[in-house]
Amino acid sequence: MRTLTCVLTDVVLLAATLWVAVAIRFGDLVPDYEGALLKGAIFTLAVVIGFYYNDLYSGRAPRGVTILALKVIQAFVAAGVLLGLVYFFLPELALGRGIALIHPPIALGVVLVWRVIYYWALQQDSFVENVLILGTGNAAVGLARELLGHKSEGFRVVGFLSRDPADVGKSLFNPCVVGTYDDLVGTTERYNVHSVVVALDDQRGVLPLSELLTCKLRGVNVAQSSEFYESLTGQLPVRNLRPSSIIFSQGFRKPRFLMTTRRAVEFSLAFVGLVSTAPVMILAAIAIAIESGFPILFRQERVGQHGRTFTLLKLRTMRKDAEKNGAVWASAGGDPRITRVGNFLRKSRIDEFPQLWNVLRGDMSFVGPRPERPVFVEELQAHIPYYGERHTVKPGVTGWAQVRHGYTSTIEESEAKLRYDLYYIKNMSFWLDLQILLDTFKVIAFGRGAR
Repeated sequence: MRTLTCVLTDVVLLAATLWVAVAIRFGDLVPDYEGALLKGAIFTLAVVIGFYYNDLYSGRAPRGVTILALKVIQAFVAAGVLLGLVYFFLPELALGRGIALIHPPIALGVVLVWRVIYYWALQQDSFVENVLILGTGNAAVGLARELLGHKSEGFRVVGFLSRDPADVGKSLFNPCVVGTYDDLVGTTERYNVHSVVVALDDQRGVLPLSELLTCKLRGVNVAQSSEFYESLTGQLPVRNLRPSSIIFSQGFRKPRFLMTTRRAVEFSLAFVGLVSTAPVMILAAIAIAIESGFPILFRQERVGQHGRTFTLLKLRTMRKDAEKNGAVWASAGGDPRITRVGNFLRKSRIDEFPQLWNVLRGDMSFVGPRPERPVFVEELQAHIPYYGERHTVKPGVTGWAQVRHGYTSTIEESEAKLRYDLYYIKNMSFWLDLQILLDTFKVIAFGRGAR
């Protein structure tokens, strides 16, 4: 909701300041400006895209006015580059040099003032959501850490509730235990609590149902920690996730119409993609051959949907003897096995282009969990709960975990990515796929996550 508020307000302010700039340019409050609506819409859309790719819709407040101003300036510069391309091919849509000089300073000042006021308002009590955590175990402390890391999104942890009165006042992790289960209703009133999150490691026989029901009927939001964690982080907490939470969840649905339509669209786009990227792949193949010889393509067995294996195709980015001693994880600090050409191909994601053939064949989708090698899958399934569930959908060329976390080199990082993968599988939809694709372009543009 806050992201939508920012987008809509930015659109209104950009349109209003553009109208002011046009009025100043032509000296008329109602100027006769041909094609003003279409030209203004294109200009505004370009700036909003610039805001998006500079993380001004991420939900987190920039650290200080200076950083905020730099991000807004970068957004306008990015919008200028994008508009330059549009105007080059469609010059009739250009606003004109006069307006282009007048509008940016006005819009920059107005948007900056609005954002400063907005982020300041979010820190005020009337906009902050007070959260009370029911529990004192690992699930409760883990949730508190996440909430304290999302302060700019309007959450405040008022404390924990324990079953044992002796724990009251004990500091678990800032803040402390502020009451007991029996005093749940009174605690919500004292601290003006908006949400009670049940974060018990074991709920059997200890859940204060009567008190939770009273809170619910009084308008206090009552949520399970897994659901609250999911909405807060875009992940599923695999270590605290109960099978019943999956079985009775509203998610994980895969309507037949959606999957059939998705396959038809992906087939068409993969075919067009292979044709349109062929010149780039040919140039990349020549560069690979010149630097390190043949083969050009890298073929590797990966685990796909329902555990079936397939051969994944990529442009080779490593030395030919990269795995002469067996399979190893990608290195976090720059893998010495990667060639100079390979480093560029990875950062630009050109090495992934041959996977369009895997999409065309039906081995992969454009969006989904990244496929892993059988040797690593076996190891990860032995250490990470629910790891095998990521194979219930087709693997993807890109995915929710890729744009949110990046590459992995340890079991711990693989578990972190699984939390994102399970969130995607639960919530997969056209709109989530679109968001992931947009975020993928952002990752490519800024070189994030390449390894």
